[in-house]
Amino acid sequence: MLVFNDVHGGRVELTFGANQNGMSARHVLVVLKHNGKWLLTQHLMRGVEFPGGKAESGETIEEAVVRETIEETGVTITDLVNFAEYIVRSNSTFCKAVFTGKVVEIDENPVLHETGGAIWMTSEELAQCEELSFLMKDTGMEALRGWVEAHEL
Repeated sequence: MLVFNDVHGGRVELTFGANQNGMSARHVLVVLKHNGKWLLTQHLMRGVEFPGGKAESGETIEEAVVRETIEETGVTITDLVNFAEYIVRSNSTFCKAVFTGKVVEIDENPVLHETGGAIWMTSEELAQCEELSFLMKDTGMEALRGWVEAHEL
């Protein structure tokens, strides 16, 4: 387990594997590399980040992963792998399931929600990006990218 504080002072516990902590995840994060580039999106308020969000009522966590990725990037993914979980302990503690998968379709003209669409970056471009969301600057992001690179689908 990797433990650190986020930029807001919340205690974050990152574990690798699904359902490692007994807390049900209702938030999702997609860390995906395709053809040598990371799938990111431009959140309209926070900046460049991996796609993700919250599961809607009646929706499975896997359905939320697919929906959020399409809504934020226009990219459809399959072969989902839930490889990690974040627990953020703060005033409103929550669990975020982290997924990767395979790209099966890229809509070049998607209807987007809350984002400017897909951004594809190499690792070098990501490391030099000055518009990163605060979410991309925490200690766990490097570990998550490392896992995806070591286990590319």
